[in-house]
Amino acid sequence: MDLIVILIPLLPFIAAAVIGVGHLFGWLEGEASENTTADIANWAIILSVLLALALLTGDMTGKNTGSFSVGQWLGSDTLNIRVNFITTGFSVVVAALFAMLLFIIMRFSVNYMHREAGFHRFFFILSLFSAGMLLLVLSGNAVGTFIGWEIAGLCSYLLIAYFYDRPVAAHNATRVFVTNRIGDAAFILGITLCYAWTDSVNWVNLTSLPTQLSSGQATSIALCFAIAAFAKSAQLPFAPWLARAMEGPTPSSAVFYGAVMVHAGVYLMILLQPVFEQAPLAMALVAVVGLLTAVYGFVVGLTQTDVKSSLIFATTGQLGLMFLECGLGFWQLASWHLCAHAVVRGYQFLTSPSLMHNVQGNPIRPVAPAIARLRWAYVVSLQRFWLDQITDWTLVKPIRRLAHDLTYFDDHIVDRTFGVSAPAIRAISTLAQLEEQKIGARLDNDVDSFAQGSGLAGKITEWAAAVTHWFEDSFVLRGIGKNAIRYGRQLGYAANKVEQLLFSPRYLVLFIFITLLIAF
Repeated sequence: MDLIVILIPLLPFIAAAVIGVGHLFGWLEGEASENTTADIANWAIILSVLLALALLTGDMTGKNTGSFSVGQWLGSDTLNIRVNFITTGFSVVVAALFAMLLFIIMRFSVNYMHREAGFHRFFFILSLFSAGMLLLVLSGNAVGTFIGWEIAGLCSYLLIAYFYDRPVAAHNATRVFVTNRIGDAAFILGITLCYAWTDSVNWVNLTSLPTQLSSGQATSIALCFAIAAFAKSAQLPFAPWLARAMEGPTPSSAVFYGAVMVHAGVYLMILLQPVFEQAPLAMALVAVVGLLTAVYGFVVGLTQTDVKSSLIFATTGQLGLMFLECGLGFWQLASWHLCAHAVVRGYQFLTSPSLMHNVQGNPIRPVAPAIARLRWAYVVSLQRFWLDQITDWTLVKPIRRLAHDLTYFDDHIVDRTFGVSAPAIRAISTLAQLEEQKIGARLDNDVDSFAQGSGLAGKITEWAAAVTHWFEDSFVLRGIGKNAIRYGRQLGYAANKVEQLLFSPRYLVLFIFITLLIAF
């Protein structure tokens, strides 16, 4: 029964590859091929759903062993990374739930995306995302989870920028992508610390050995993965990226930011429950961040006047509550909360285009009266706590100024001191032009200029090249008699003998000893 776990993420990946290759070579193009593309994507995810349910049934009946290993992927000294999967526990439940939600959203997308110019591109990305998310929740080691984590992030970027001809969509996609890379860096650091202190990157080993870690080690690992979870699940201070991600089509909003991807951070927290329980400081931080994010989502959501923004900040608030539950130690409650919220929020996003029809005849209050009476609270909510402006002021603008200063330093100091080839490349585009300029200069000025340079280092190099050229031209090419040739050969033999002596072991040891003596 454990063997089928391989096919759950593999089938959507194969579907993505088939759709991508077909679209690349022109076999799947236009409205005529929409049914073929939709059938490939839908059948792949249907089979994944059936296999995930079968795996869940095997887990409930006790037929699964707990893990399945395909083989070794990378081995070096004590580092051993295997292609293995989890076949029991909460991971299997989440995989079955996500697979069903992905199928519902993919089926919904067939009619919603009909006659869209990027129909085939959309289903390629959605299938690839399905493979990435299923790999994320089923992988048995941190490296495999990180690969799925990155695939999901890349697909998120591609679908936010689905309408890439719109500057706002491209800008928001880039902003979201860069923000999530902070969490990715923390994830990589967490993997590194796991290997450094436990000699393993397998989740089973990591979660079964937390008592062998010191309090500082457990806290360091927990904090790294907590930051990764904060970024992926849009917790403070990363929360604003979620509102920017609404530029894609409605099905992508449902699958990424309602039902599936935003829960990846909560899943990571629950997966590492034993580690966090050994790190009280990290759990306290998770609880505080979750509480602040829940308050932020609730307050900002009160002044939203469009359905997608309202749903997004409702999602932010609920995710904050999940992190609060994890931080307080209510892991089982957080697990149930994740599953229930994924289903409800996915349904709300899919039905959001028909909201106006569903509420026809009912009065709609665009702003909650409670906050409308408090001018300062209303402004704070409307400005979304100025988080975007604070980020621009503290991070974006300083980095841009630093980049400008470095460019100025490079152009006005480094290039002028050491010389630069760029002006020469702009002035002389081909080798033929270089030769023509050399010949013309010699004919006009009768000067044998061997090399040209710019800057202090360039002038020194030019002078050294001219002296070397004069020596070669006067003594080697033209010659100064047989005695000079004989003396030159003797000098060459002597130089070769000295070189052989220098490369002998005793002299190499002497040089190494002198180097260490100077260094220390």
